[in-house]
Amino acid sequence: MTTSRLLSLEHWKSWLWSVIRFVLITGLSFVILFPIFQKISTSIKAKGDLYSAVVVWIPQNFSIDNFKQAIRVMDYWATLFNTFALSATTTLLTTASCALAGYGFARLKFKGSNWLFAGVILTILVPPTTILIPVYLNLKSFDLMGLMTLIAGKPVNLLNTYWPFILTAITANSLKAGLYIFIFRQFFRGIPKEVEEAAYVDGAGIGRTFSRIMLPNAIPSMVTVMLFSFVWQWNDSFYTTTYLTSSKVMSTQLSSLPYNLAQQVTDGAASQADPFYLSMIQDTGILLAILPLIIIYLFVQRYFVESVERTGIVG
Repeated sequence: MTTSRLLSLEHWKSWLWSVIRFVLITGLSFVILFPIFQKISTSIKAKGDLYSAVVVWIPQNFSIDNFKQAIRVMDYWATLFNTFALSATTTLLTTASCALAGYGFARLKFKGSNWLFAGVILTILVPPTTILIPVYLNLKSFDLMGLMTLIAGKPVNLLNTYWPFILTAITANSLKAGLYIFIFRQFFRGIPKEVEEAAYVDGAGIGRTFSRIMLPNAIPSMVTVMLFSFVWQWNDSFYTTTYLTSSKVMSTQLSSLPYNLAQQVTDGAASQADPFYLSMIQDTGILLAILPLIIIYLFVQRYFVESVERTGIVG
């Protein structure tokens, strides 16, 4: 009887946990997928369906005019190319610089290294808005300790160019760079020291050991960081709209999409535009912005999952 009761109790516990897990997964999936489904439904509606009381999810009149309008107003193909170029460039530079920094913190012990790494962790915790003004002013009057004044006669304005993203990526100070350094540091700390010692015995220096031995072993971490960096840079609106005002990238084009469309449909009288129609086109533009990321994820999801698992095991 005791064994039977224990088996029955274990069965009910297993069943209860399965129900709880199903509810949690269903709830999380709903929270994530509901906005996407809503935008898909909105994007394929005709303008007249906005005012129909019977239309909720499935439109009465299917239309692709919303996509045509969003593509035209956003100059979508040029914007897509610019955004991809910016995200890919910053991703490669950020991965390289953060890998170097992570290796230095993991293997090269020097005076004050712990305090410097505490500063890296602080960059993860401190909101970017707290340092926005000094960073903005430095980029607006970029002088590099008087070097720009010596060469050009005055400080250089780097705003509305891609240089702020390139400089911050090279110096491991770009968007979420503190997290990437932490990932690389944990990964390199998990690699046995005997591997490096064998390279030193063979006459390899620190640079050669890093490039020939450590970096090839860090491919899982590199894949993880590259995917995170690319997606976050693609979706970033805080730094992008701060540094770029007239360049055609997704964040700036999406933020100005309703106003630009209102100017066109009302011949300059933006206040007379239908706000519901503008919202419909903006939802379509958002869907077009995230569509490339979904396509990329479909191709790299297997490598991404494998890299996250291996990074977690080693780190």
